[in-house]
Amino acid sequence: MKNKGIIYVLALAVFLIGTIEYIITGIIEMMAVDLGVSTSETGLLVTVFALAAAIVAPILIAVTINADRKKLLIAALSVFIASNGFMLVDLSYEIVLWVRIIQGASGGIATVVAMAVATRLVEKERRGNAIGIILMGLSSSLVLGVPMGTFFSEMFGWRILFILIGLLSVFPLLIIYKKIPAIKEEEKVTLRMQLSILRNSSILTALVITLFYIGGYSSLFTYITPFLQATSSLSIAQISGVLFLAGVCSFVGSRVGGQLADAKGSKFTICLGLLLQGATLLLFALAGVHLLVLILNLLMFMLATWSISPAQQLYLVTLAPRNPDIALSVNTSFIQFGFALGSGLGGVVISRTSVLYLNWLGLAAVSIALLLSILLFKKMNNRIKTPMAT
Repeated sequence: MKNKGIIYVLALAVFLIGTIEYIITGIIEMMAVDLGVSTSETGLLVTVFALAAAIVAPILIAVTINADRKKLLIAALSVFIASNGFMLVDLSYEIVLWVRIIQGASGGIATVVAMAVATRLVEKERRGNAIGIILMGLSSSLVLGVPMGTFFSEMFGWRILFILIGLLSVFPLLIIYKKIPAIKEEEKVTLRMQLSILRNSSILTALVITLFYIGGYSSLFTYITPFLQATSSLSIAQISGVLFLAGVCSFVGSRVGGQLADAKGSKFTICLGLLLQGATLLLFALAGVHLLVLILNLLMFMLATWSISPAQQLYLVTLAPRNPDIALSVNTSFIQFGFALGSGLGGVVISRTSVLYLNWLGLAAVSIALLLSILLFKKMNNRIKTPMAT
């Protein structure tokens, strides 16, 4: 594969962005105390990041679709780095919310553009592999970023984490500036072309499936630290170890899901992943029975959830073969909408009931995703059989 090293540098940038997005899940209680707000209010820091990435980022990408991708990526990363620097100051909760919006918008743009740039730096037949490497950077932020951040924030404070990640982001920024050539669309892309895929009912249904299965995941995982504290006697250091194992399972799930999608098909992999995700959310009701059961169920939950992502990406590409980049970009927005939906509704559940009820919220969302998947795949199968019958 051409430019493999640069692809991994882009994956590093996405890893750092993903760490900033997800780090709140590991330090949510610490930030709540420091900012003087409730846990549910701190959860909004995840919600606004995701909403900014889902709404602001695609709008800016659509407006700048014919601009040089290299310049746009450099600009987005520069703003992302600067926004992390603000965290060194003792800001109020309201100002931190605005900083998270800036991080979400700039990080969302950088992630989508990094994926688009990666597909243009490799051979056409290796684009899927390039996208997989970028997604691996995102899942790796759970493997290393969140647990390491949770551990070090206990030692140095959560603000230092943001500064450190901002400084580390300078490295991929310099490589992108020096090594990546100017990249523009060969043919002008209009806004109508970008929005045309949303007129396809099958693509729209697939995007809604993404929204609900990610929402079911984030409704629990956003508040996983207080959930583990409420259902076990684990310390913060021990929870960081559990989160590391959970991150490993997300990484493995991404790899297994991709391989299974190639071997058995994306439809089979999506349905299997949703079934396992729903089953593990149901089993969280037994979380307090035994610590080992809780940990094993959490690991299976992560494995199942992240196995769906590559299969879902592959399925969307098959639905939009002429505009795969646009389909992936819109799907990334719906992933962020899912994070916002889950974390937002999870915060409502915590404020009105208890953190122990989050798994039921997640189960409801995943059940909707599974039902929609069954209906979509049945509809597509009927479309294939009808021409054959005639």
